[in-house]
Amino acid sequence: MKNKFSTKWKESKQPRKQRKYLANAPLHLRKKFVNVNLSKELRKKQNKRNIQIKKGDKVKIMRGGFSGEVGKVLEVNIKKSLIIVEGIQAKKQDGSKVNLKLQPSNLQIIELSERLKKIQAEKKQEVLNHQANMPNEKKSAEIKTKKKIKNEKTESNSEVKK
Repeated sequence: MKNKFSTKWKESKQPRKQRKYLANAPLHLRKKFVNVNLSKELRKKQNKRNIQIKKGDKVKIMRGGFSGEVGKVLEVNIKKSLIIVEGIQAKKQDGSKVNLKLQPSNLQIIELSERLKKIQAEKKQEVLNHQANMPNEKKSAEIKTKKKIKNEKTESNSEVKK
């Protein structure tokens, strides 16, 4: 891995190469580095274990001094792989407050942003509309072929049993 970044690089046990890969990765690959675990309820709904975090998602902090606190994502910095959560602030020496930047591995998504919910609802509606607009002949043909396949399977199974 002599180049600054190699697209052919797969993996290495050497930490220096892993760090080099993370540090020099282009932005289209860096967005994968801000994936965050989903809560158990969302895992069942989404059928995924983790998902890319977006502005507006509600997250729970799992580790660190603020563990257990819940807040809304204000900013996602893909370049540095850091996330700013609403209400998570540190007090500076002069008394002012500053937002803390958190690592995605220390967070868990509790609720997805409304924008994502709308997109998912639209996709479901498109699928339903497509099925409704499908000609009846095609639907009946698909059903008939499925029935034929089932009948053939049951016939072959009954012949094997005899």
